[in-house]
Amino acid sequence: MTPTDTTSTRRTILRGLAAGAALPVAGAAMAAEGALAGLPKSPAGSAQEIATDQAYWAAVRRLYAVTPDIVNLENGYWGVMPEPVRREFMRQTEMVNRENSYYARQRFGADFEAVRVKVAEAVGATPQEIALTRGATEALQLLIGGYNRLKPGDAVLYADLDYDSMQYAMNALKTRRGVDVVKFNIPEPATRQAVLDAYASALEANPRTRLLLVTHVSHRTGLVMPVAEIVRMAKARGIDTIIDAAHSWGQIDIKVGDIESDFIGFNLHKWIGAPLGIGFLYVRKDRLDSIDRDMGDEDFAESDIRSRVHTGTMNFATVLTVPTAIAVHQEIGAAAKQARLRHFRDSWVSRAREFKRLEILTPDEPGLYGAITSFRLAGKTSKADNEAIVAKLRDEHKVLTVRRAGVANGQCVRVTPALYTTEADLDRLVEALAVVTGSKPG
Repeated sequence: MTPTDTTSTRRTILRGLAAGAALPVAGAAMAAEGALAGLPKSPAGSAQEIATDQAYWAAVRRLYAVTPDIVNLENGYWGVMPEPVRREFMRQTEMVNRENSYYARQRFGADFEAVRVKVAEAVGATPQEIALTRGATEALQLLIGGYNRLKPGDAVLYADLDYDSMQYAMNALKTRRGVDVVKFNIPEPATRQAVLDAYASALEANPRTRLLLVTHVSHRTGLVMPVAEIVRMAKARGIDTIIDAAHSWGQIDIKVGDIESDFIGFNLHKWIGAPLGIGFLYVRKDRLDSIDRDMGDEDFAESDIRSRVHTGTMNFATVLTVPTAIAVHQEIGAAAKQARLRHFRDSWVSRAREFKRLEILTPDEPGLYGAITSFRLAGKTSKADNEAIVAKLRDEHKVLTVRRAGVANGQCVRVTPALYTTEADLDRLVEALAVVTGSKPG
């Protein structure tokens, strides 16, 4: 497909969004198309050529309005909405507040379903396999807590790099399902083979395992797991996997088919850039009976995936804004986003590796990293040590990062650029790290 064909296809997607949904959803797509009309054609060429097309990324950056008071390299918490998305969110908020229960009773059901269809199309699933949630945490808690193929004496496994809330949910299975809960550690420094060996060893050592939690992109270190290989490894042993994809879709160019798991939890408010409080769960359509209805839900048939989520009243405006967020994501392109984010990561990591005492926890091996990378100073593994580094970077150098705990070898500091990040922002980070490590006088 030529660049012209690709651009035409994306414009067609945007027109389809506008034509195929109820009025509020159609309005969202039309707003996105108008806001993006000024973008130049998406870059063509190699990943490196795409990632370094300065004119194009300057245009993309103009889609974001961010504070100039700090260099924000803590974009793993949630994603800043690009301006077309923010404006659409405000428009939908005003509409919902104005029309209130009249809209909710008359039209929201159809609009909600239209959004679910768009999400499914974008991630490569069918609508019958998708249920919207308030985020990946809720999605994964529902999958873990609702998984009904466990019996007393079985075992479930997770790793140190998995998300805290998901570890808690796995731990709760001991009481809820009577299973043994086993935790193991991902080796450091990580390599693709070392990670695969760690999972193979954990499964070999625990032959009663029936459920494995796998985080696709670790929120702690940014390590991208070879998730499809791990899923296949588990399936060969008759073990189901639940995949935490909170950080992957939008940061990594991925669809559900690439992950190969039957059960996945996603975010929409991180790397897709939707408003806060929206995500979804995926259950392969022939595996729905493995997940219990949420609290005995009777609003939907047991054969309907929507019976696996019962959250009450959601933020209508947030849901209605999702098509615009997806439209912006698709217009820029998943592959282009991935290339740009990896370029940013390589830019600062390649220089920071030269600093004494600085340990980069995320490997350079292709396929094992995206935007997120964490570091620690040698011997500085405590909460206090890493909070002090975060404070120094923030208060003295105006660079925002975040401390991360839970890594087996000690706490660390996480760095996460975004599409609005500039090379100058990363230069400031590198200069600050030179001071922090003593590689350059303060």
